[in-house]
Amino acid sequence: MAWKAMDVQEQRVRFVVAAARREKAFSALCQEFEISRPTGYLWVRRYQKAGVGGIAEMSRRPHQSPRRTLAELEQQVVRLRQRYPDWGARKLQTMLAREKVELTHSTIHRILLRRDLVREADRHPPAVQRFERGAPNQLWQMDFKSPIGWNAAVGPLTVLDDHSRYVPVLQALKGARSEWVREQLETAFASCGVPEAMLMDHGVPWWSAGAPTGATGLTIWLMKQGIRLHWSGYRHPQTQGKVERFHGSLERAWQKRGGAGEDPQAWLDAYRWEHNHVRPHEALGMRTPASVWRRSERRYDPQPPPWDYPAGAKVLKLDGRGKMDAYGIRWAISRALRGERVQLERIGDRVLVYYCRTLIRELDLQNRHSLAVERYLGEDP
Repeated sequence: MAWKAMDVQEQRVRFVVAAARREKAFSALCQEFEISRPTGYLWVRRYQKAGVGGIAEMSRRPHQSPRRTLAELEQQVVRLRQRYPDWGARKLQTMLAREKVELTHSTIHRILLRRDLVREADRHPPAVQRFERGAPNQLWQMDFKSPIGWNAAVGPLTVLDDHSRYVPVLQALKGARSEWVREQLETAFASCGVPEAMLMDHGVPWWSAGAPTGATGLTIWLMKQGIRLHWSGYRHPQTQGKVERFHGSLERAWQKRGGAGEDPQAWLDAYRWEHNHVRPHEALGMRTPASVWRRSERRYDPQPPPWDYPAGAKVLKLDGRGKMDAYGIRWAISRALRGERVQLERIGDRVLVYYCRTLIRELDLQNRHSLAVERYLGEDP
């Protein structure tokens, strides 16, 4: 996997761990991680000074009249827009090309303007550059849509593949109960395979504000499947930009197409199929998500065996209160993980604590502090 396709913070943690182990020459390690030696030393210094928080990604955000189209072609554009009233000119251009009609997207946009088929709310500024995973199933984003306009406590549950934008789950639920979400994920894992990682916000049922690690029964179940978990930054929905944009498209389609009547799930099923198999996506070179996505090779195991940590790793079992004794100190890790085994990776006066594949705590031996790890992605994936 190319490093630029990974969680930036995760890349830097792996580099610092590898540098601390001294298994390779520093120059060879920098070459493997595709960074310069000064950058490598910078990451090590930042970690030594401030821990995981010190190597988080910093923001890179930058401080003549044409001929009218023949009437019959214009009518064809109008009919397609009426069928897909929430689609823009580029998507309509791709659909028209499938019917052997070649028009530029600017021409289509002018037709829509002449026919008063573009509202101010439909105009969106071009997206800034974003990072994304390099292959399907490396990261799935999961979120509930806003409940506004839906006759339920929460909007539909959405699970979206970061690379292909393929949507394996789009389900109307009565609420955000863990068992309802788990049921949908089990169905998705059985049919689509298991992703390598998942990204969520700080909402129920996958986050507990009262737990030191935020762990819930649902997130522990996910971690036992070997899924690395990430959470978006507080009050930073752009971290989950792809699923947020999908929800925006879903909302526009819902409003412009008249809603779902008495069977919202049937409407969602049809929209999901259209999104995956019909709707061209600009970020995919106007291909459909289904043409880019493929099933994960990681199979779902309803009863996974105990996690197999690397040979030689320091592994401790938490007691019935989610605590452990290490380095002469008694540490509170997580009550939700009581009785579970965790891996400890020491780097100088700091210790990284992993449960399965997910980094859950950072121990500061000098100050005797147990710190929560901010596992959000530094850039919009």
